[in-house]
Amino acid sequence: MFCPMEQRLNKIFPFLTWKSQVNRFSLRKDTLAGLVGAIIVLPQGVAFATIAGLPPEYGLYSAIVPAIIAALWGSSWHLVSGPTTAISLVVFASVSPMAAVGSAEYVGLAITLSFLVGAIQLIMGWMQLGSLVNFISHTVVIGFTAGAAILIASNQVKNFFGIAVPQGSSFSETWHYFFTNLASMNWYVVLVGAVTLVVGIAVKTWFRRIPYMIPAILAGSVLGFFLNEHYGAAMTGIRTVGSIPATLPPVSLPELDLETVGMLSSSALAITLLALTEAVAIARAVGLKSGQHIDGSQEFIGQGASNVIGSFFSAYPSSGSFNRSGLNFEAGAKTPLASVFASVFLAVIVLFVAPLAAFLPLAVMAAVLFLVAWGLVDFHHIRSIVKASRSESALLLVTFVSTLLIELEFAIFIGILLSLALYLRRAARPAVVRYVPDPEHPKRKFSAAENLPLCPQLETVRIDGSLFFGSVEHVESEFLRLESAGKGRKFLLLVCTGISHIDLAGADMLVHRAERLRKAGGDLFLSNVNPVVLEVLESGGYVDVLGEENIFTSKSEVLAAIVKKKLSHEICASCTARIFHECPERTGGV
Repeated sequence: MFCPMEQRLNKIFPFLTWKSQVNRFSLRKDTLAGLVGAIIVLPQGVAFATIAGLPPEYGLYSAIVPAIIAALWGSSWHLVSGPTTAISLVVFASVSPMAAVGSAEYVGLAITLSFLVGAIQLIMGWMQLGSLVNFISHTVVIGFTAGAAILIASNQVKNFFGIAVPQGSSFSETWHYFFTNLASMNWYVVLVGAVTLVVGIAVKTWFRRIPYMIPAILAGSVLGFFLNEHYGAAMTGIRTVGSIPATLPPVSLPELDLETVGMLSSSALAITLLALTEAVAIARAVGLKSGQHIDGSQEFIGQGASNVIGSFFSAYPSSGSFNRSGLNFEAGAKTPLASVFASVFLAVIVLFVAPLAAFLPLAVMAAVLFLVAWGLVDFHHIRSIVKASRSESALLLVTFVSTLLIELEFAIFIGILLSLALYLRRAARPAVVRYVPDPEHPKRKFSAAENLPLCPQLETVRIDGSLFFGSVEHVESEFLRLESAGKGRKFLLLVCTGISHIDLAGADMLVHRAERLRKAGGDLFLSNVNPVVLEVLESGGYVDVLGEENIFTSKSEVLAAIVKKKLSHEICASCTARIFHECPERTGGV
């Protein structure tokens, strides 16, 4: 048992909860996993910074300090944080209208955005709002990610084909410039990009254990180097990323004046929602494999702290990475120290390898980002959504198209609002079905199947969903429909197994229905009432109106009482179908 002081310390310093798992064996495993992770994130960091419109070194800076903080203050043992494709794209879409891409002002705004995102995440974590990400539909994330993939590829068309496309062009403008300037395509650049693409695809297909980015980048870079050496850079037109400073993340200060904060606030909120959805979803997915329970609110705090502190070390907004987190687990990581080691190794690698980026052609990065974009499109789940649900398919399509045609932060909000609207629509339309015994079943099991024989006096109905202010109109209209279709049935048995929640509007609706039935000479009965629902009915005084004698714990109990005391025996005697077990045998009497 933990003492209160120890519990408080564990809350403030969550890494204390797993320190006992650190031993010689785990350190060896974490060190190896960290080395693999550092090698993988090196080309990814450069690629993601390119997507974000930042100098390439900022992708590496964002993979060092934020990854360490998120590992130590998050709840997942295997989640690896840092720059990601979708967030990099939203950063580009958010900041590029405000400053020249790659400029000092642009970098400053991206770093400020990291601070604002982290601050919002911390507040949400402290308020224990970890469950909020459950309301962001998986369909929205899939649609947004697919749209982001298309945008990433579109933004790299100019670098892959060597065609001049004006900076800041929209999706439609980019493709317009591309198709109207095909004649200016640079075949040297295309050759470098194509070789990179082919090598990357080949490695992904036949050598899956090898990270495809590294051999693809090496192949394209070597080809670009030889072409430039042989023909000259002026002839080939092969441009490179340029030299990356061989330095550790420099100290930076977010710009927190009111004007800047106001400009970035909507983007910060959109990135926050996207980043938290990514991080918690990835942490839970890996947690299922490792058998670990993920605390969503603690993950919020870890991500928030990583972005806030990262903003003081030249990092732009970061989140959990699916590829690196999955690889971290597969590489045998035992504790979050693997992510810490990966950051340390990356810092060492940057000091020695960063200058080699001067030989990295832009066409190579474009080809790599084409492969990244292709991997972002979840074809399996898209097919499943299209087959399973029209409403979800519409949500997917709207989110996808919005991502391509409007500002990305608003595309995220549109998707989230539509998914909430669909959820509320489903919640407001609970299933209200006739629920009667199946005469073909040996135990006359109750079923919602159609075309089963019905009692001429008693309507038996089941509701699957909550009875709240948003659903009462639908439920009441369904009652009226059943009433008009079943004239003569003055008694209503409501099987409440599927009702998990009721509010005052729902309780008022039940009272109204009971009064209507009583005026017609019938009554309302409830069975299998959830204790939570019953408590609301009792505390609000509704049981007194409905009648305590009309509320039963089981269907058999209520049917025995209704058939014996309420139903007309004359009508029962003339009924040819013995609907319920409790119905009297037709032996000339009842």
